[in-house]
Amino acid sequence: MKRIEVKLNLDMVAPLLDVMKAAGDDLGHLLAIGLTVPGDDADLKDGWESELLAGQSGDIRQLIGMFDRDFFATGSIAFDPTNCEPILRACSALRLRLREAYLKQVGDESLESNEVPLAEMPEEQRKAYAAYIFLATLQELLVHHLDPNVPED
Repeated sequence: MKRIEVKLNLDMVAPLLDVMKAAGDDLGHLLAIGLTVPGDDADLKDGWESELLAGQSGDIRQLIGMFDRDFFATGSIAFDPTNCEPILRACSALRLRLREAYLKQVGDESLESNEVPLAEMPEEQRKAYAAYIFLATLQELLVHHLDPNVPED
């Protein structure tokens, strides 16, 4: 994978960052998806969960960290082989949290088909949906560029 630089509209993305940060804060001590460990080994579960939480938190910090002073100066973020996979995982975790915390009433089918009644949503839910779509778009971009059949310039 080559380095990908993406120019974003600051006016569109800046309001979504608060929603993304809040979802990340929610996940500080909570896995985005429940952990099921076979058997009754509490030590194994605690150790595994602790390791997964540390990884999830690091991935989310890396994603949120992309939106720093340089981003607000240039409007650009960059992806490369060192940050692509953590960013993909962070996008997934945040989307799962947004879906669970803000978009549960919308329903998975509506979310996946993009048939969401925006006009009927309260402002907070609209922002959460916009963040959900933004993160999905980042994921699609990265997955496309991870495809080994995509030629590198």
